Amino acid sequence: MPSRMFNACLLAICFSSASIAVPAQEVVHALSGTISAVNPADKTITVTTDDGSDGTFKDMTDTKTRLEFDKGLRAGSTPAAAFKDTQGRVVIFYFGEGEIRTAVALRDLGPGPFNVATGSIVSFDKRVHSFSIKDTDGTTQSFKIAPSSIADVGSGATEGLKFEAAKGDQVRVVSSSVNGTPTAMFVVVLAGQ
Repeated sequence: MPSRMFNACLLAICFSSASIAVPAQEVVHALSGTISAVNPADKTITVTTDDGSDGTFKDMTDTKTRLEFDKGLRAGSTPAAAFKDTQGRVVIFYFGEGEIRTAVALRDLGPGPFNVATGSIVSFDKRVHSFSIKDTDGTTQSFKIAPSSIADVGSGATEGLKFEAAKGDQVRVVSSSVNGTPTAMFVVVLAGQ
């Protein structure tokens, strides 16, 4: 019996040591904005974000970086190093915080026109893929969620059909009319608001 217990403890120590050596995964987030500049020489991309600030992102050069990045979003996006378009509204997928952010990939949102609204969720219906917000002017706006929609829920970027929100959550929505219906192209849950 004592040798079994010793072997079990030794095995537990080996597994815990192995897990310490594994590098952490970088969680990929998303934000939306307009490309201001693509600088291949500096390997940077500058985006004017929906909140009006400029963000400069360095291209991801370490291909061994472990990423927690939704497979569907990754498949439908262009790697940052290959993105050359300097016009239009995009969603940029990145990791890091503040001034030190690394661009992983980008997705062009198309020609628009786009509307940006900020407000709190008043209703959310996962069955029919739609939600409504009360914006900062007190107006209620409703949006459809499409398979191509993108969301950032604080724990990372996800496909729109996986997006869930609760009444009262503060969100910013970039939408466009699709077949006459306001459709969320990108939605981000705002922390601390």
